[in-house]
Amino acid sequence: MNASRFIARRLRFQGRMAIIAISLSFLVMILAVSISSGFRREIRDGVSAISGDILLAPVGQSWLNASDPVSSNPTYLESLKRINGVKSIDPTIYCAGMVKNEQAMEGVLFKGTDLEGEDLEVSIPSKLAKRLGLSVGDDMQTYFVGERVKIRKFKVASIYESILDTDDKLVVHAKLGDLQRVLGWDEDQVSGLEITLDDAFRNTSSTGFLTEKIGMTIITEQTDEDPSLVSSSSMSRYPQLFSWLDLLDFNVLFILLLMTVVAGFNMISGLLIMLFRNISTIGTLKSMGMTDRNISEVFLKVASNLIFKGMLIGNAIAFLFCIIQGSTHLIKLNPDNYFVSFVPVHLNVLGTIAADAAAYVVIMLLLLIPCLFISKIDPAQTVRQQ
Repeated sequence: MNASRFIARRLRFQGRMAIIAISLSFLVMILAVSISSGFRREIRDGVSAISGDILLAPVGQSWLNASDPVSSNPTYLESLKRINGVKSIDPTIYCAGMVKNEQAMEGVLFKGTDLEGEDLEVSIPSKLAKRLGLSVGDDMQTYFVGERVKIRKFKVASIYESILDTDDKLVVHAKLGDLQRVLGWDEDQVSGLEITLDDAFRNTSSTGFLTEKIGMTIITEQTDEDPSLVSSSSMSRYPQLFSWLDLLDFNVLFILLLMTVVAGFNMISGLLIMLFRNISTIGTLKSMGMTDRNISEVFLKVASNLIFKGMLIGNAIAFLFCIIQGSTHLIKLNPDNYFVSFVPVHLNVLGTIAADAAAYVVIMLLLLIPCLFISKIDPAQTVRQQ
């Protein structure tokens, strides 16, 4: 048996507060990573629900209006579908409308996609439902203003919680065919094409790269009959949201560094106390021929076991919190400030493992500092004092 490991098993780290501090530090770190990942996931899903990760729309036309229709089946469509990272491409219509009841009128953006269900059925945001007192099964009188006013009576099939449920982004989801009939368009005419990316590609760098690649594919493969479409990413349409996410990620990085340093210095103080209490043992080991390095390994093994135990406790509590919060949304937020109405959590396994591993390595490196104390101990003096 390895001598360092044998001795380490018989030493005890006297410091309950140290393991509590380690557990709390890892708890805060994992929660920070999970909440940051949750915000990014929820906001990206909310943005994608409005206009996709990448939108193909006519040059110079705002995606919020439906002026000139384009073909839903351009010749380069199959080439776009074969691009690695593209999950789906959906034809979409955007159309402004006014929803009215006896007390109030609200301006909304209708989004037409290939939804399942009956004709003239819609899914409305909860904010619109509260303002107009609408429930599932109610009729919703809607006015479309163009060359002439068109009136449609939709039926509320469902009510959803929108991440971007603000006054100017009340999005009503309708069937593509219903809006084509309202606008007088043919079955293959739409406002644009929405591209949804695979989860692995829904980050800033990959989304930007794919946006450019899709744009170049359109330029090189389009024919004279194809509509002239340009690609724009969700980041360019909602820069304030993604700037906020970048700031959040910076704060998370700061928290990770701070908690790692706190845990490291708690372990340094605990290891120093352990070394002081075992000066005679260190002297005896030196007199028996053990080197400073081997003795350091003994105490580092004891500290490593403590760090690993604290890591497991902190991770277990963090995972339990994420499971409870993810299923109940117990902790609420003000959506006007945080874009969501609850604290979103997402157990990012790779992110958690990376945070644990990085923190463990940094703490162990910090523990090399108190190990320098071992070289200062004179075995002859400590043996005489026994």
